[in-house]
Amino acid sequence: MTTKKTTPTQSILSMTGFAATEARFPGGLLLIELRAVNHRYLELHVKIEDSLRQFEAQIREQLQTRLGRGKVECRMSLKSDTAATTLTLNPAMVGQIAQTLNALQQHFPQAQPINLVDIFKLPGVLHTEPADAEAMAQSLHAGLAQAIDELIAARAREGDKLKQVLLDRLQGVRDQISIVKPLLPTLVSQYQEKLTAKLREAMQADDDRVRQEIVLFAQRIDVDEELARLQSHITEMDRILTAGGAMGKKLDFLMQEMNREANTLGSKSVAIETTQVSMQLKVLIEQMREQIQNIE
Repeated sequence: MTTKKTTPTQSILSMTGFAATEARFPGGLLLIELRAVNHRYLELHVKIEDSLRQFEAQIREQLQTRLGRGKVECRMSLKSDTAATTLTLNPAMVGQIAQTLNALQQHFPQAQPINLVDIFKLPGVLHTEPADAEAMAQSLHAGLAQAIDELIAARAREGDKLKQVLLDRLQGVRDQISIVKPLLPTLVSQYQEKLTAKLREAMQADDDRVRQEIVLFAQRIDVDEELARLQSHITEMDRILTAGGAMGKKLDFLMQEMNREANTLGSKSVAIETTQVSMQLKVLIEQMREQIQNIE
């Protein structure tokens, strides 16, 4: 007996999320932040220090590989570890400063002596050993991978909430369909009674003429096809939500189709009850559409 393999369900991902991580490297700490909001496509904004600019292509490729849609802002900064940093003097720069100070001293002999701490602060006087590029690249890759994992996890948690909202609204659509379907035979029957009385009173119409008018009326208000398509869209939406994965564009298309059927239902309405159902359907569909804009 063979066991049927089941395909694991993928998470539904929101396009909104935040993650912050740290990655240590020789000489300091790399601070990484990722922020994401909804967007039609994947739009990356990489904001990093000049010392990290050589890794920008690597950063973009790593983000593009893991993320599908959304406007993503990646911020990176370095925090130096002064205890592990080797400071050395720049002899050429120190010599130039000393000569300049001697010349100034001759012109301003009464001036206060220069504080050495102030000299250290001048650009180029002190320099640090550059960080190992390979070690930096490895730390950056590992830290960014962790940040992306945390961002995806945050988006998955938000996606679970969105899924529940959609399922609740979808149940509301089912409830509205269950309200309108039993009304149709009653509406035709009520119209039959009114039409029969009016036609016979006005023109003494025979039963055949009455039946013809009733058939035409029933055809005009027949929404079985629209309700069937709505039910089909509900089934497809259930399937997509169960399967998980990237689904935002598919669901957005379904909302357009469902809204079309709800509009047709309203245009065929001949009673306040069906008009109310049509309006409520459009409200539920619009609520779902707004939530779907945040799904990857």
